[in-house]
Amino acid sequence: MLVSSVMVMGLCCGAMAQGTKLWSVDRYDDLAKGSSDGVAIRSDGRLEAGPATSLLYTTGGSYVWSVAVDAAGDGYAGLGGTTSGSAVVMKIAPDGKAAKVFEGTEFGVQALRVLADGSVLAATSPDGKMYRVSADGGAATVLFDPATTEEKPKYLWDVATIGDNVFVATGAPAVVYRVPKGGGKAEVLFRTTDQHIRCLLATADGMLWAGSDGSGVIYRIATMQPGAKPFAVYAATKREITALAADAAGNIYAAGVGAKGASSLPPLPVTGNVGVSITFVQAGSAAAASTNTVVPDGSEIYKIAADGAPSKLLALKDDVVYALAVRNGALLAATGNRGRVYRVDTAMPGRFTDVAHLEATEGMAFAAVKDGLLVATSNSGKVFKMRDRVTSPAIYTSAVFDAQAFSQWGRAEVRSSSPAAFDLYARSGNVESPLMGWSEWMKVAPDAASVGVPAARFVQWKAVLREGATVDSVGLNYLQANAAPVVDEIVVQPGARVAATVGAQANTTVQVSFVAPTASSVPMFNVTPDTGPLAAQKDKTAMTVRWSAHDDNGDDLVYAVYYKGAGEVNWRLLKDKVSDKFLSFDASLLPDGSYTLKVVASDAPVHTDAMALTGDKVSEEFVVDTTPPVPGALVAEMQGNKIHARLEARDATSPIAHAEYSVDAGPWQYVEPAGKISDSLTEQYDFLAEISHVTGSVTDTKEHVIAVRVYDRYENVVAVKAVVRQ
Repeated sequence: MLVSSVMVMGLCCGAMAQGTKLWSVDRYDDLAKGSSDGVAIRSDGRLEAGPATSLLYTTGGSYVWSVAVDAAGDGYAGLGGTTSGSAVVMKIAPDGKAAKVFEGTEFGVQALRVLADGSVLAATSPDGKMYRVSADGGAATVLFDPATTEEKPKYLWDVATIGDNVFVATGAPAVVYRVPKGGGKAEVLFRTTDQHIRCLLATADGMLWAGSDGSGVIYRIATMQPGAKPFAVYAATKREITALAADAAGNIYAAGVGAKGASSLPPLPVTGNVGVSITFVQAGSAAAASTNTVVPDGSEIYKIAADGAPSKLLALKDDVVYALAVRNGALLAATGNRGRVYRVDTAMPGRFTDVAHLEATEGMAFAAVKDGLLVATSNSGKVFKMRDRVTSPAIYTSAVFDAQAFSQWGRAEVRSSSPAAFDLYARSGNVESPLMGWSEWMKVAPDAASVGVPAARFVQWKAVLREGATVDSVGLNYLQANAAPVVDEIVVQPGARVAATVGAQANTTVQVSFVAPTASSVPMFNVTPDTGPLAAQKDKTAMTVRWSAHDDNGDDLVYAVYYKGAGEVNWRLLKDKVSDKFLSFDASLLPDGSYTLKVVASDAPVHTDAMALTGDKVSEEFVVDTTPPVPGALVAEMQGNKIHARLEARDATSPIAHAEYSVDAGPWQYVEPAGKISDSLTEQYDFLAEISHVTGSVTDTKEHVIAVRVYDRYENVVAVKAVVRQ
């Protein structure tokens, strides 16, 4: 597994953010985020010189669907677009000069094949034909017209030749036709109930291989044997077989894309009698290339061994494989929508090398030339030449790394089996874009104590590889400038108590986990603090203060809490060395009155006393009130059948909140103050209380007891009583 990672040099219990850190890049996913000029990136994270790739021809349009090469080394590119009349074949000389040799009324040239006499077969789509373009530049002739067949297929997808016959793969419906090279009536070689026959492959033994869209089936048919029938060699786990290739040992390779099941594409209009009732849709890979989108569930590459045994070589989540080719014993795959060419390891499933990043979105087709391959691309429409020799020098530039703070950059740690065959450079800056005032590239000397770049927040490295060079990993050591902690927020909650956390024990465990492909390579320390609720027990004798804090260096923090009364100057320590982000204390520790709290955060646990920094924040003013109101004398007398009661209550700190009375131990009844609104430190009560007689009571009904209890705003309560006689 490979990853860009930030590693702490050395382990210490709980204090993992202090000291020197290491930014190490040794994982394919993060190496792929950099830029490559001739550098190949292996799936195990190794950099090596890749094939020399250069732009041969640019069309000025969006799509090149197919490419072929004649015996003289001239290339042919089948162009297309989104409007009628875009179907064009350009002849491209080895020096890149191009001339138009064919122009049709259709949308695009889907397939090209060069015959032994130098003429070119061009299959157009949709609603197209297969043309034979003369080598001497004469007018093109129609070799196959699907409109003359009983099935009338809408799409011509691929062309292959064996002996004196041309084989045409069609779609909507899926039929393979055999057409004589010299012209003549087309005959059905075989048909399936699938949507399309997407690709063909002719091998030296006269076998024709075909891949379908819909069920993802690979067929084989011995075309040289009279009456031979197609044999389904393999049903792939993907919906559409987009490409086929063979090596000298007789192994067949296939690419499958898209999930099987109901297609999300709209149905195609179909004419003619197809013999079965089928709803046809456009091939998923072709639609993806036209719309510059991805195919759901990615691609897979399969190997069918010479003995017929199938196996899966590679799964690509974010790439659509459009073409396969075997070159010098290596299997290559052209893909979209990132314009990558991969070299697939045919002996080790899952291993591959990203050998070229094309300046286009999709790699569509391969064609072999004497010293390499032509690669056709779409979005935009170009033809590249990928040579058999490697690029020298090849340059890889890493993605920009954000250290999250102004940092000193120390020694580079490089792992390579050929350290003398490449040079390492670095540069730094304080803005994210290297184009905005960064330092110049500085060569990193082997075993130097520092990479030599100025202290800054951002850094980047590049490796210049000569032939034979490999780089397995590059790491840069750095030390962040210490930043003061920040206390973000403070909340004080009276009447709540949270149990203190038991002192944390030393952590003696280490987590060993697989790194997710999408894991960030940068530790994000300055993040929104956790603001979820903190469970507390209701306790009117307690006070709880809670805070959130962060440190841009990710340092462990310790806290101290101070208090100050209203009008006072000095802060007094309430508690220090607090590791939690809350503190519950007895409210009685503070005399009644108005206060503010100050929380001071310190990164002292991971720094020396001289280097430690602090940050603080002061709370809003709050009230401590643990003393009940002070009542005056309760005056009560009979007034008819009711009790007339009068009472004054005072509180030194908070307003009187409410009062209630009870007669003869009956239920408590709410009573309003004289002014209706209870909002003052002193409240007057003057009210009539009902007397409820209990039938059969032995109580002397000429004597009654009235009780009144008064609450302040903080639920402190006092009660008084009086005896009334008639």
